[in-house]
Amino acid sequence: MTFEGGCYCGSLRYVAEGEPMMKGQCHCRECQYISGGAPHMFLLMPAAGFRYTKGTPKAFTRSDLEKPVTREFCGECGTHIVGRRPEFAAVVLKAGTLDDPSLFGTPQMAIFTCDRQAFHLIPDGILVFERMPAH
Repeated sequence: MTFEGGCYCGSLRYVAEGEPMMKGQCHCRECQYISGGAPHMFLLMPAAGFRYTKGTPKAFTRSDLEKPVTREFCGECGTHIVGRRPEFAAVVLKAGTLDDPSLFGTPQMAIFTCDRQAFHLIPDGILVFERMPAH
């Protein structure tokens, strides 16, 4: 599969090739900050198949965490595109940045529900984990 997308202002564009390794929603507090309060809907995509086709993202990594996620975003409009975890050979691609977000479908699992807010909805029938599931 090939997914294309980009940021809100169009300064960043990307192509993500390969089969999604997982589709999920993350309720962690960090994702709530980035999304403005909602859970983060994401596709876990092979890192080798992801590339920017326009622009260069800015990156941010917290220095106070043991295993921080590096978050890549547009320096112009602030749209968060992907997260990269050092131990994953994958990118955590934000579903809302897809040119056609309907390609996301529905999540397979909800993670970090220990931080879930009362206004976060989890679809019936998906796997639910209080934290990150074991690989």
